[in-house]
Amino acid sequence: MPAPSASIHLGVPTPYITSHGSKIARLHMYDWIVLVLLVVVDGILNIIEPFHRFVGSDMMTDLRYPMKDNTVPFWAVPIIGIIGPMIIITGIYFKKRNVYDFHHAILGLLFSVLITAVITDAIKDGVGRPRPDFFWRCFPDGVPAYDNFTTGVLCHGKASVIKEGHKSFPSGHTSWSFAGLGFLSWYLAGKIKVFDRRGHVAKLCIIILPLLLAALVAVSRVDDYWHHWQDVFTGGILGLVVSSFCYLQFFPMPSDENGLWPHAYARHILNPDQLENNAQPTSVDRPNSLPNGSFRSPNGLEMGNTGQGQALDFMEAGRRYQ
Repeated sequence: MPAPSASIHLGVPTPYITSHGSKIARLHMYDWIVLVLLVVVDGILNIIEPFHRFVGSDMMTDLRYPMKDNTVPFWAVPIIGIIGPMIIITGIYFKKRNVYDFHHAILGLLFSVLITAVITDAIKDGVGRPRPDFFWRCFPDGVPAYDNFTTGVLCHGKASVIKEGHKSFPSGHTSWSFAGLGFLSWYLAGKIKVFDRRGHVAKLCIIILPLLLAALVAVSRVDDYWHHWQDVFTGGILGLVVSSFCYLQFFPMPSDENGLWPHAYARHILNPDQLENNAQPTSVDRPNSLPNGSFRSPNGLEMGNTGQGQALDFMEAGRRYQ
């Protein structure tokens, strides 16, 4: 018997920003609108007054830590969690020239950070946990005043400082950092094929670096006495969970055979003339269909639906889709 022929992955020309960018953006117009709405919601959550949890005189023992400046300033968090990952994603685009990957990575990153921000600030406002330095926010002159009946604090500090003092749980610095850098770790894991079962530990170290940076941001919040350890622990978990959901919404698992590119690019391979058209037949509707969306022809070749003449041109040219 002749040996079975090897599978050949046929591809289509790589989609560039100039040829496909505007079309892809229009297809995701509602996603971009939702992003704008998330920005507005988060802005409102930062304006409203948080819940002022009762703080009694006997609770001040754990809330007398000194007020310190931020080791990681507020303005640096978007740079660490958003701008930095965007620069890396853009660099990969200029290397690979795949606009599906670029668009979906940026969209997923922004969704990861903004969803995390809205959840974090909503919980902050609802819980109203005092920060470790709340005593000095409440009594900047060091002279405490308590209600004679309830023993609750009677703050005479600056209103905006006291307001910020009721936003300890969870840590926004931490959740933002883990949301952005956690997404970046997922993204890099897919790009460098960390889980290819070849045992390259150096690849694993690369995807750990963003998480290490996020962890250092989290530690700084405890060191600066802006947060309790429970605040940063919860913020880290929140950011990682949201970033994982957002990445997997657009990309396969990094361990997947097709984990290099987003789901939409696989659909582009099948239907290059109709970008992400959900009305088109899927692999379920095709005879001899394969799990990755391709189909197997009678002669054993694994092919994508790239057009009759185009498929033959790629086969004759000996081009392969990786």
